[in-house]
Amino acid sequence: MTLPGPQRIVCLTEETTEWLYLLGQEQRIVGISGYTVRPRRARAEKPKVSAFLNAKIDKILALQPDCVFGFSDLQADIAAALIRAGVPVTVFNQRSVEQIFDMLFQVAAVVGCADQGLARIAAMRERLAAIRAEADALTAAGKRRPRVFFEEWDEPHISGIRWVSELLGMAGGDDVFPELAVQPLGKDRIIADGAQIVARAPDIVIGSWCGKKFRPENVAARPGWAAVPAVRDNQLFEIKSADILQPGPAALTDGVAQLHHIVQAWRLAHG
Repeated sequence: MTLPGPQRIVCLTEETTEWLYLLGQEQRIVGISGYTVRPRRARAEKPKVSAFLNAKIDKILALQPDCVFGFSDLQADIAAALIRAGVPVTVFNQRSVEQIFDMLFQVAAVVGCADQGLARIAAMRERLAAIRAEADALTAAGKRRPRVFFEEWDEPHISGIRWVSELLGMAGGDDVFPELAVQPLGKDRIIADGAQIVARAPDIVIGSWCGKKFRPENVAARPGWAAVPAVRDNQLFEIKSADILQPGPAALTDGVAQLHHIVQAWRLAHG
């Protein structure tokens, strides 16, 4: 039996592709983002029709989609072009953990998998609660929460977005730039002067340079950074952007698990 909802979906970003595969609805997907790496087999199975800031509109239209899923204001121009061509478009703008869960439920409901979606969401929530409980237990035992600088980009420095900051908090760390995390746009999270980062003395630095390989040796060599606790104690780590900067299942599973591992290890050794 064919489930209700759109049957020919184009996903302009990775998180909706991964979610539809997890729901067993990958047969509905007719086009994906060229940046998709989760699941890996999607790259071999589905035509790539977009980057992040641009898309092959003619190629998308040739696929005759009855639904296009996009993400954020940065894809507004793509969405507008498709809407003018008569294509139904849904652009999500999730920035927090709760907004990610809302998006996941909406997509599941659209493809007739609301119950399965809710079950998977409940499992993710349960795991997040377990991570938070482990972190709280260490706090109760007197272990200090590390100060963490999460860097989305290196030149210029861009600090972590809201869902990353929230997941970091659940994992037992404290974002050293919480006031920037609430800013939805990358340009509003730019730290022009690296001395500001040094002044906040992060115990851990986690780099996730939007697809570019993180270079801890370059971080350690930054002028004035030798005395930063994270540099001094060699607490410089990478989490791949596909695992943490994708506002969907990846961040709520593999991404937060890596945050938890890094933070918990520091707390047990240094707290």
